[in-house]
Amino acid sequence: MADVRRFRGPIDLHTHSSVSDGTETPAELVRAAAVAGLGTVALTDHDSTAGWLDAAAAGAEVGVTVLPGMELSTRIEFASVHMLGYLFDPLNPALVAETARIREGRLTRAEEMVNRIAEDYDITWADVMDQATEGATVGRPHIADALVARGLASDRSAAFAGILHWRGGYYQPHYAPEPLTGVRLIREAGGVPVLAHPATGGRGRVIPEQRLARLVDAGLFGLEIDHRENTEDGKARLHELAAKFGLAVTGSSDYHGDGKPNRLGENTTDPEVVDRIIEEATGAAPFYAS
Repeated sequence: MADVRRFRGPIDLHTHSSVSDGTETPAELVRAAAVAGLGTVALTDHDSTAGWLDAAAAGAEVGVTVLPGMELSTRIEFASVHMLGYLFDPLNPALVAETARIREGRLTRAEEMVNRIAEDYDITWADVMDQATEGATVGRPHIADALVARGLASDRSAAFAGILHWRGGYYQPHYAPEPLTGVRLIREAGGVPVLAHPATGGRGRVIPEQRLARLVDAGLFGLEIDHRENTEDGKARLHELAAKFGLAVTGSSDYHGDGKPNRLGENTTDPEVVDRIIEEATGAAPFYAS
């Protein structure tokens, strides 16, 4: 495949722009990827495809292939589980309807959280909206930025470790489908699903094997193992599960611009895995740089 590939590495398969909770526009993100030496980058904003075309245009200018994608919110009871989807049809009716429902749930949940925080701190909903670009998927990161702007936290990480932590008393869950539904939605839209950073809680909190088996049966393609928030013992368990179920292994930065310390290209994915993603996908194609 190396002599016929239309994309080049290094490859980062998980990034966020200001369409969701990153601090750079899609075009700025892709330009930053070029500066970082990446040859291919996936734009995976939360529950939104709105940045695809702007990212593609920038990629053509700077010589970076853009893999269109999304990080779909799913949930197991109160635990958030994120599902990366690549090369799906952005106009698929079922997926469009579900992501709209998720974004509305995020917005309602964010307002409820701000109302609760405002009982104890000097912050308003207008402060939060000032931190979000038009059409963005508003969520906790924007509340965090508002807290920073108000001088109530030093940065996003401090906000999440303090006021926005689930133990802080202000946390509210938002609507999201089950992971099994997420896998099916992505596959039915012609896309390729990968479970995002599933070992942040360590080996003992990796998704149970029986549940993972159901996701595999529904079409799960891979596991995002090389990610800074996965623990080392958690990664070891994920490698065991990937080998058992024949799942692909991906690596990425989960870049958010200045919103997180994560840097573009700090973890990458083998080109052979991207070959397979492209071969399996029927919903969309990469935006090749040339």
